[in-house]
Amino acid sequence: MTGVECFIPSMSGEDLSITVESFSRSTSFTGVTILSGVSLRSTSTLKSIAEAVSEKYMLLYTKDAPLEMGMFSLDRMISIAEDTGADMLYADHYRTLRDKDGNVGRFRHPLIDCQKGALRDDFDFGSVLMFRTSSFRRAVRAMEVDYEWGALYDLRLRMKNIVHVNEYLYTEVETDGRKSGEKQFDYVDPKNREVQIEMEKICTDHLRRIGAYLHPVFKDPDPVEGGEYPVTASVIIPVYNRERTVRDAVESALSQKCPFPFNVIVVDNHSTDGTTRILEELASVDERLIHVVPVKTDLGIGGCWNLAVHHEQCGEYAVQLDSDDVYSGTDTLSRIVDAFRTQKCAMVIGTYQMTDFNLNPIPPGIIDHREWTEENGRNNALRVNGLGAPRAFWTPFLRTVNLPNTSYGEDYALGLRISREYRIGRIYETLYCCRRWEGNSDAALDIDRLNANNLYKDRIRTWELEARIRLNKKHGVR
Repeated sequence: MTGVECFIPSMSGEDLSITVESFSRSTSFTGVTILSGVSLRSTSTLKSIAEAVSEKYMLLYTKDAPLEMGMFSLDRMISIAEDTGADMLYADHYRTLRDKDGNVGRFRHPLIDCQKGALRDDFDFGSVLMFRTSSFRRAVRAMEVDYEWGALYDLRLRMKNIVHVNEYLYTEVETDGRKSGEKQFDYVDPKNREVQIEMEKICTDHLRRIGAYLHPVFKDPDPVEGGEYPVTASVIIPVYNRERTVRDAVESALSQKCPFPFNVIVVDNHSTDGTTRILEELASVDERLIHVVPVKTDLGIGGCWNLAVHHEQCGEYAVQLDSDDVYSGTDTLSRIVDAFRTQKCAMVIGTYQMTDFNLNPIPPGIIDHREWTEENGRNNALRVNGLGAPRAFWTPFLRTVNLPNTSYGEDYALGLRISREYRIGRIYETLYCCRRWEGNSDAALDIDRLNANNLYKDRIRTWELEARIRLNKKHGVR
């Protein structure tokens, strides 16, 4: 009989009994090793496990909380591994979560497929990871750097055939009850900086192994490309039903003090509240505001951007402002244009301050993405889930590639595409106030929406990864 050996962290006696008993419900379970005083995030721990395991398959449990495996679930995973030749398997599962009143709920937690571009180090595999032991050993033997935090990330990037079992095979305890809008900023938290340095190195080494690494060689934007423009810069604001915030956003844009002409193009995507009336009122007293209502009714945020960028009144630089946010000062636009010209880039990304609706600072505070470097930023961009804000683009290139007609990830896709050829400039002083309120589209996502968003961004990365591999092969670069 093919067996599986399980490796779990140390836990209390009762929790340990629950976990081990649940393993025994599968006939393939042969034993458990308790990892006391060591971390699965370290390379040294993985090397010790590789030496100790004796079965054909092995399981790593990554949480120090009780686990309940479903009946015959280990057998099921082994059966699928045998059928598919999988090197690594992970499964959908249930989560238990205690609410503020102490009540415990049990929820389905479906996962997504791990595709080639799923390079995020926070990809959700769940807490139960099964490996073919020979594949695990081969990967660990190839590890030349001892990491303190990134070993599991390094390990899974070395797995060739990762299989997602979309069946609910176990129940884990959820130990992080924060909303999605709070978790998304973990990777830019300064206290996690050393961890992120490790993760960046691991990802970069992986890109080198697969031929997707881009050396820091860039094109310079041609200042005469695209001909004449009616203004130097246009602030682009797509909007749908933001009567509470759109006036603040537009007035923030119109208040900019610049030594060059600019305008504000608002694409009103068929709002049904008071947004349209407010925009008509503002446009009637300031000709710099161009109020556009699309003819088409199938436009996402990216489609609204495309409409604005191809508008005859769009300037040489197209600068982002969300309809519920404001610039932090009247010099934001001029500083962005200056960055384009001094840094010779096709995209500029600034720094923003998280605030509440009334513009009072809130955690995590200032988001500046100082992890970005000119040497490796565009490679590390394939690992992180966002590039920052506010974003601004060189219009001639934007008109040749356009944005995906989506309302999520469209700016990230464009940033990856631009960075394939051009520099992305950075401004590390605060330019923008990002207001968090109940109307934010990403404040608290349910698991289905979160999975859909992550799946799409992983697909964007997959397409970009393949494009970079093809580009390197074309030029004979490794």
